[in-house]
Amino acid sequence: MKNLLYGTAILLLATFSAFGQKAAAGKTDPTAGVREAFDRLIDGVKQGDADKVMSVYEKSDRLLIFNNNGTATSGWDNVKSNVAASYAKTKNVTIDITGLRVEMLGPKAAYVTCKWKQTQEFNEKLEDSSGRMTLVFKLVNKKWLITHRQTSPDKPDPTRIPPSEREN
Repeated sequence: MKNLLYGTAILLLATFSAFGQKAAAGKTDPTAGVREAFDRLIDGVKQGDADKVMSVYEKSDRLLIFNNNGTATSGWDNVKSNVAASYAKTKNVTIDITGLRVEMLGPKAAYVTCKWKQTQEFNEKLEDSSGRMTLVFKLVNKKWLITHRQTSPDKPDPTRIPPSEREN
């Protein structure tokens, strides 16, 4: 009897353990779609492919980009025009992403933060820059798209930093 109870307990444990593993394996990472969209964006930047880059942005007049140089661009058509014009003069792009963080704000919204370092040739001259980036994503027709991007340089122009934000 003791062996029968012991065998039944082992069988039950194995069954619940397998069920738990299947349930855990069946769970999907809620950030996966956002990460895939972010990866497509970075691949497009590295390839200098304006169409691939723009496929990750929401095609809307409400799209808003706060640029690294302190300006703002609004509307998908304006952003696409700027990206296409810039990429036509750009080659040999490398971009390194560190500290990538995806935060879900719900089932249809997320934001991504990271640090980036980019080098490229622009008009035959080598450039490099680095900074921080925040991207706001929303789920539109089962596709994760960027609705807002803000980049800021690691080393901003000192004349543009208010005294209250300067290091003492």
